[in-house]
Amino acid sequence: MKLVGVQKTLSPVLKAKALDNRLPVPILGDAYAERVMRRLDPAYDSGRFGASQLGLAAVVRAKVLDDWARSFLADHPEAVVLNLGCGLDARVYRIDPAATVEWYDLDYPGVMDLRRQFLPARQHCTPIGSDVTDLGWLTRVRHDVPVLVIAEGLIPYLTEAGARLLLTSIVDAFPAGQLEFDTVSVAAWRAARWDPLGRKYNAQFHCGFDDPAALADWHPRLEYVDEAPMNDSPELMAKAPATIRRVYRLMNLVPAFKRSSRILRFRF
Repeated sequence: MKLVGVQKTLSPVLKAKALDNRLPVPILGDAYAERVMRRLDPAYDSGRFGASQLGLAAVVRAKVLDDWARSFLADHPEAVVLNLGCGLDARVYRIDPAATVEWYDLDYPGVMDLRRQFLPARQHCTPIGSDVTDLGWLTRVRHDVPVLVIAEGLIPYLTEAGARLLLTSIVDAFPAGQLEFDTVSVAAWRAARWDPLGRKYNAQFHCGFDDPAALADWHPRLEYVDEAPMNDSPELMAKAPATIRRVYRLMNLVPAFKRSSRILRFRF
């Protein structure tokens, strides 16, 4: 199965989660990621930099989103979860929500075909193969209960207009809910055109925000709640290998890098 453009970015993110699971004390501890990555690419950890843990900031992002999701579902045991741009992530298995939660995993049809190959089916978890910006998929989900929206590594790949339409359409469709996603700064968005990983996968950022809390202005019902650290996460500094900690401490001396990625939470 051939993946194209941004779809290909699922591999490096999954690899970071797989390598994290091999740490003495993992940040995320996702055994599914390690098994799926090995099937997807048996030699993923070979070569000079194959086992590098430089991608652990993405693992921190996943851990924050998981923790926020658990908190929301504890308060809303009957909810809809929209896991947008899910890739091959095993979030529904990590969180293991109650049967009263209706969970939807959504990504491009080719990605969802891979999920069916590598991850087991689960009751009350519905796969949807669709471009997230084709909002016709919204008609396929339940709308009469609170919604939890998780968009890991998705929003920067949308245009600002596309991101705004996606999020405001969801707010309009549900009585209440929580949005969890990450953004990049304007500088990171503009610099991304030179990113070798993005160039390799033909996957470029299309929007960035220096004040992501201002996204609450996109809809009168939307309220900024808080954000969590990513590149300077205390958990990253506590659990990453010593060499990786030193690299991040050095890079975080540059304010533009330290604030280049933000993990955000909104409610409505």
